[in-house]
Amino acid sequence: MISIVLVDDQDLVRTGLRTLLANDGDLRVVAEANDGRRGVESTLRRRPDVVLMDIRMPVMDGIEATRLIRQDARLDDVRIVILTTFDDDRDVVEAIRAGAVGYLLKDTPGPDLRDAVRRVAGGEKLLSPAIAGKLVDIVAAGPPAPTADPRLALLSEREFEVLVRVGNGDTNDEIAARLFLSPATSRTYVSRILAKLGARDRTELAVIAHRAGLVS
Repeated sequence: MISIVLVDDQDLVRTGLRTLLANDGDLRVVAEANDGRRGVESTLRRRPDVVLMDIRMPVMDGIEATRLIRQDARLDDVRIVILTTFDDDRDVVEAIRAGAVGYLLKDTPGPDLRDAVRRVAGGEKLLSPAIAGKLVDIVAAGPPAPTADPRLALLSEREFEVLVRVGNGDTNDEIAARLFLSPATSRTYVSRILAKLGARDRTELAVIAHRAGLVS
C-alpha cells in the first residue's frame, strides 16, 4: 500500500484527487492539508510514501514546504511531487532545487497520475512532458549571468581566495593546504568571511560564490 498526503488549499481539488486515487486499491490518502505549513506537519505526523504538493498556497507555499520536508532527516524516505496548474520556469527550477522528485500539472489524466505516484514511490523521478520540454529549454539557454554582490568588496584579497575555495567545497584543511596556511588560520579566515558577508554557514558562502560566478 502506498500512503499519500495531499497538500492543496482548494477543498474541491483535494476531494477530486482523493476520489481519483481511491480508484486503485494500492493507493491510500492518509492525510490532507490546506496550506504548506500544515502539509509539513501532516507529513511529519504520518510519514507517507508520497506527498502531492501544490505550489501557490496561503501561510506557506509548496516550494518552501518541500524544502522544510527535505531538510528533516526523519522524512528522508518521503517523496514529493509538485502537482500544480502553474508551469512557470522559475517554479520548476525552484521546486527541483528544493527537493521535489516530480513536477506534474493538474490536467494530468487520472491513470497517468496514479501511475506517476507508483513510479515515484518506487524511486523514479519524473516530469510531465510539457515541464520536461521547458526544463530542456532552460538548460539549453545556459546558466544565468553571474550576479554582482557588493558585499564582496568588503573582502581582502586573501579572504576572496578563501571564499573561492569554500565555493569549490574545500574543507578548512584543504583550504590551508592549497593556500599555504595553517588550519587555524584557515578557520579564522572563514569566520571573518561569514561575519563580513552576513552568512549563516559555509553552505551560504558557497551559494554566494556560485551566484557571483567565482566558481563553475
